[in-house]
Amino acid sequence: MKTAIITGVNGQDGSYLADLLISKGYFVVGLKRRTSAINTSRVDHIYDNPLSNSQFKMHYYDLSDGSSTVNLLQKYKPDEFYNIAAQSHVAVSFDVPEYTSEGISQGTLRILEGIRSVSPLTRFYQASSSEMFGDSKDYGTEGFTETSIMSPVSPYAVAKLHAHHMTRVYRTAYNLHASSGILFNHESPRRGETFVTRKITMAVAKIKMGLQTKIMLGNLDAKRDWGFAGDYVKAMWLMLQQNSPDDYVIATNRTHTVREFLEVVFDYAGLGDYKKYVEIDPRLFRPNEVPFLLGNPAKAKKVLDWNPEYDMKSLAHMMFDSDYALLKTKVA
Repeated sequence: MKTAIITGVNGQDGSYLADLLISKGYFVVGLKRRTSAINTSRVDHIYDNPLSNSQFKMHYYDLSDGSSTVNLLQKYKPDEFYNIAAQSHVAVSFDVPEYTSEGISQGTLRILEGIRSVSPLTRFYQASSSEMFGDSKDYGTEGFTETSIMSPVSPYAVAKLHAHHMTRVYRTAYNLHASSGILFNHESPRRGETFVTRKITMAVAKIKMGLQTKIMLGNLDAKRDWGFAGDYVKAMWLMLQQNSPDDYVIATNRTHTVREFLEVVFDYAGLGDYKKYVEIDPRLFRPNEVPFLLGNPAKAKKVLDWNPEYDMKSLAHMMFDSDYALLKTKVA
């Protein structure tokens, strides 16, 4: 039985990845940050299932604690290590830049150094981000690739770029099997409600049920390449099954504005024109905006044989259906 460690297992990506690995027969060690509130809702279904429960163990963990990284590596000698934990909200990174940078930049370095020192055969996955491209114009006609110029415009993106390059350094300098997935925006019913897609689907569900009348949003013209998180964790796993490590763009190769996402959800909910319900709040604009993101996953399709199953429209429908069902359960 293979063993995998996942940082941030109680997040959106971590929970989908845990589901995938358990279904493939792995023993999964999930790492979560200690908080005063219980925040394991995304993995509670694993605990509640006697079959999957036997393949899953959780530990408290913090990216700032290098000694705990070493201890975990010594204890489990994992076949694979997936580093997904981060302060991942771009706007929030402007409010807490040092905290964001410390966790992502130095946290990744601590893991890489731990693997090099204690468990050099462990295969490592780093969660890189499309935000690293920032306001770069180097996307040609088909979208950003693994070799496109990166020009980050937020503390979060700068920290991710540092971790991305550090992963490459350890791969080439120490011959570690260390790969980075440059994931474009990926959403799901497990997405946090502070992220714009989930904020929209939950609000529309509440409006549909008469529980809310308005949505406050920021920039509706930002363009994003949206996919389903459940599709994207499959790409993470595929990267670590390759004979050689590398970097891969994971995306749908389709870009849509926030406005288009709104239109799709409101139309699907049967509520008509979104303009009757949306108000623009200047406080929700970022200090530096990323205007356009479009990923070209040609390399992942060719090498990994990976293809996304969900497009933006089917994703939006799935998220709305989930939120509407969730609210009906709570109201009943």
